[in-house]
Amino acid sequence: MASTWRTLAASLSAGALLLTVFGCSPVDSTSSSSAQPSTTSSPSATATPEPEPSQTAEEQQSTADMIGQAPEGAQDNALTVLDTLAVKGRAPKTGYSRDQFGAAWADVDHNGCDTRNDILNRDLTDKTYKANTHDCVVASGVLQDPYTGTRIDFVRGQDTSAAVQIDHVVALSDAWQKGAQQLTEDERRNLANDPYNLLAVDGPSNQRKSDGDAATWLPSNTGFRCEYVARQIGVKQKYRLWVTQAEHDAMANVLATCPTQTIPADGGVITPVQAEQQPAQTVEPQPTQEVPAPQPAPTQEPVPQPAQQDTNVYYKNCTAVRAVGKAPLHQGEPGYSSKLDRDGDGIACE
Repeated sequence: MASTWRTLAASLSAGALLLTVFGCSPVDSTSSSSAQPSTTSSPSATATPEPEPSQTAEEQQSTADMIGQAPEGAQDNALTVLDTLAVKGRAPKTGYSRDQFGAAWADVDHNGCDTRNDILNRDLTDKTYKANTHDCVVASGVLQDPYTGTRIDFVRGQDTSAAVQIDHVVALSDAWQKGAQQLTEDERRNLANDPYNLLAVDGPSNQRKSDGDAATWLPSNTGFRCEYVARQIGVKQKYRLWVTQAEHDAMANVLATCPTQTIPADGGVITPVQAEQQPAQTVEPQPTQEVPAPQPAPTQEPVPQPAQQDTNVYYKNCTAVRAVGKAPLHQGEPGYSSKLDRDGDGIACE
């Protein structure tokens, strides 16, 4: 019996010794497996890319959502919106080509007319059209050029079309170097065809501008500089583009002369400044006509001047007419157009 108890005790001692020697192995493997996730950080590694799909979804807006819409800051103070734009250095032009912004003058709004003719239709008056184009291809028209403040008679043709060109207010090359590289293909195509970023302008002025920003080029028509700079700010806000420090300062200097200037709310341009100046010029010679008796009468009586200047005065709509206090307009008066005279009684904007 005693030997039996000795045998049992020896067995129990051996078992305890085995547990003592090998007992740390399961504990170590458990702790190492529980430590593994914090060491490899696999959850955080998968969490990092997660924002990317949501950002991509936000950026991929359809053409219908983007084209023709004013930016969120439309009609906000331009200086205030300028201060919301990021200020960074110009990125390299590496990789830039016009193709990065889609085919030139594509029909992105699917109205059957390419972007160039859409803008000519919007910005020109007294238009005629190429036959069988459903009033799309502009054959001739009159442009009150915002960049020079002059009248341009547009005639479509190999040697004449370049007199009026469609300008990207924010040049595509400039946009490429200030954030457009990060835009989606659809957004870059929208930027290139967005009426908000396009103006029909004097061809030579557009050539001189090239891809310059506000720090290197401004319109010679000083009366348009505030709206021009404000529109650039609106475009950059809309497409999340930045400005350089020199560009920011140049914009701020222009807007300092017009601190109440707002971000334009539409794609077109109304230039009532020209409309107000020209009637004043036609009225002034008249008092001098009455003082000299017969001599001035032969030269001034045919009244060619008012007839010439009538065509130089253009109002986009009756709202613009009323804004400068010229309503109602009678047939023959500066700025009268049959398009403003809906009932055809010779009196517009009644």
